[in-house]
Parts: sequence; C-alpha cells; structure tokens
Amino acid sequence: MLAISRKSGVLVLLGAVTIPLSAPVSAQPQDAPRTDITVTGTSVPDASQLTAGPQIKGFISARGDDKLQVTSADGTKSVIAINQDTRVRASNGLFGSSKLDAGALLNGLPVTVKTLQWPGGLLASEITLHHGDLKMASMIRHGTDQRFAEQSAATEALRGRMADIDKYNIKSTTNVHFDTGKAVLSPGDKAELCTTASQAEGVDNALILVVGYTDSTGSDDVNQTLSEKRASRVINYLQQACHWKPYRMLTPTGMAQADPLASNDTAEGKAQNRRVSVNVLVSKGLDGV
Repeated sequence: MLAISRKSGVLVLLGAVTIPLSAPVSAQPQDAPRTDITVTGTSVPDASQLTAGPQIKGFISARGDDKLQVTSADGTKSVIAINQDTRVRASNGLFGSSKLDAGALLNGLPVTVKTLQWPGGLLASEITLHHGDLKMASMIRHGTDQRFAEQSAATEALRGRMADIDKYNIKSTTNVHFDTGKAVLSPGDKAELCTTASQAEGVDNALILVVGYTDSTGSDDVNQTLSEKRASRVINYLQQACHWKPYRMLTPTGMAQADPLASNDTAEGKAQNRRVSVNVLVSKGLDGV
C-alpha cells in the first residue's frame, strides 16, 4: 500500500501482516471465499448531507456486503461503510484510471479510502487501488491447487508492494515545481534533475523513487491524472536526458493533492505543493556494501 511522508515526500510502503479479526467482524472459516461483516444500525444517509472524514490507507482485512475493514500500517483497524454512491477506482499508474464496482474490493488489497462522517461511523466516498494489485489479489483468491506456484508468487508479489520504508535509507530528496495545471519542466528543473541523477550515480546501490503531486485546484480525478503526468514527465527526462537506468527506478506514483508541503490557502503554499519529489534511496541491507 502506498502512503507519503508529509515532510520529505517519500513513499511509505505498508507492511503486510496477518491480523486476526475483531468485532464487529465475524471470524472466517478457512474454506470460505471471504470474511463477512455483520451490519447493524440505521441506514447510511445521503452523502451530500455528510462532512468529510479522514483519508485511510491500508489493506482490506475483512469485507462484507456494505462494510469493509481496512488495517493501516500501524495495525489500526477501521470499519468503513460503503453504498451505491461509493466510487471505486483502479489506477493504471501513469496511464490513467478506470472505474470498478464494489465486487473488486478483495481481501488483502492495498487501498486508499476517502471517507465521510455519519452517526454510524465512516462512509467511503471513494476507494482507490492499483490494477496490478487487483490482478494479483484475484489470482490469489481464485487460484487452484494446480496453479499453486503461480498463486504463491502472486501472494509474495502483493506483500512485496507493501514492504516497510524502514528497509531504505533516504539519501536525498529533490523537488521540482510546476505551474498550475501544467506538467512542463523548466530549464532550471531539467538541470536540477540531471544534477540529482549525477549525484545519485555516486551513491552505491542507489535507487530513485519519483512521486507527483498537485495543489488543491481542480477535481480529484483531474489532479490524480495531472500528478501522474508530472511524475511521468520527470521519469522520462531522468531516463532519456540524464541517462538514469530504468532498472534503478522504483515504481512511480501520483498522489494528487495528498500530503501538501504547505497550506493550499495561499498562492505561495500552492506553488510549493505543485511538485514532483525525486527521492534517492538505498536498501539498508545494501547501504555501505
């Protein structure tokens, strides 16, 4: 699962753990296709009547017809209601996104959930996941004994996407900035990117992680696409002009307006938030080797 540090703009990858379910989530028999949640209480009101709640990042650890449980990196469990107005969106990385139905919300999927507050708790207004994770989770769920090796590989790959950032040492972070609604690099930004790549070449076993952001201007969908486009532009320049090897690039991501560096209430703050963070990382197991 993907999350971002507010201070450095560095990607935080969630640790996958096996966590037993607790009330109100009922236990799942080993041969059951999913974990069910018993839902009680009043019906969810219209979303237009609700106020915004917290954004929750983690993986789906239980699923019912109209509720799901999301476990965060620190083990916190959040039970979140879903209804017919909940948007489910799968990101294709740098190639846009597509809408899904709630049936795609499989156990084990890393997700980011935007919530609304209502008397019964939290209601999901939007749930975002990655197509690659969905493919692997589907393979795990529907795998057969004849495909055991393939199923096991998919399980490990899904867990690998949720590795802990503590396994990396952060060597440096460089931010390049953009005009409102644009994904165009300035000459100064281009020079700074190549300087960053050149310096990273001098760091043994260095990898680069690129994360794109926007300010609060525009809709969520527009900002998601724009943040991914900005990340793509930076990656292309690093690889094509600065000659950074693709195999030394970690999976990029766009985070829209999440984790701003400054307040979006001022023009100066928005200018700081329209950025792409270029992070030079080294695995702790290889640092100094």
